[in-house]
Amino acid sequence: MQRLSVDEFKQAEKLPLIVVLDDVRSMHNVGSVFRTGDAFRIEAVYLCGITSTPPNAEIHKTALGAEDSVEWKYFDTALEAVEALKSNGYEIYSVEQAYGSTMLQEFTPIYNNRYAVILGNEVKGVHQEVIDASDGCLEIPQFGTKHSMNVSVTAGIIIWHFAKMIINK
Repeated sequence: MQRLSVDEFKQAEKLPLIVVLDDVRSMHNVGSVFRTGDAFRIEAVYLCGITSTPPNAEIHKTALGAEDSVEWKYFDTALEAVEALKSNGYEIYSVEQAYGSTMLQEFTPIYNNRYAVILGNEVKGVHQEVIDASDGCLEIPQFGTKHSMNVSVTAGIIIWHFAKMIINK
């Protein structure tokens, strides 16, 4: 199946994307983001606030070892992560339903740009000060009765959207 070893993964070219988790409570969601991040070879996952960090058995249940392949970093707040990312030239987008947000299908990542996306708490979403510090908001269109999706599902949709920029280059 041509799977990479962890060492090969760490050496391989990455999708220029960092996923920032802003106070995500569920360790299963955290693990799932790691696993999807591994599948699409993202640069890193930034864990902020109350978001749990590896090593953790609950994260491992859904990450299945991806917490060892995907780089990660912890920040006390997502705002600190945003400041660090901005200083390193990343474009930063909060994934949130907000006034002036860009519908995901209308956003085309530019090849060779570096991006970070911020996913928020399962109940409260992305902190407002983090939204304010972002370059914009991306919104996934929804057509049913609910107006939110699980964090890990959202991560999968967003990461895939960015991965298409490499696939379609």
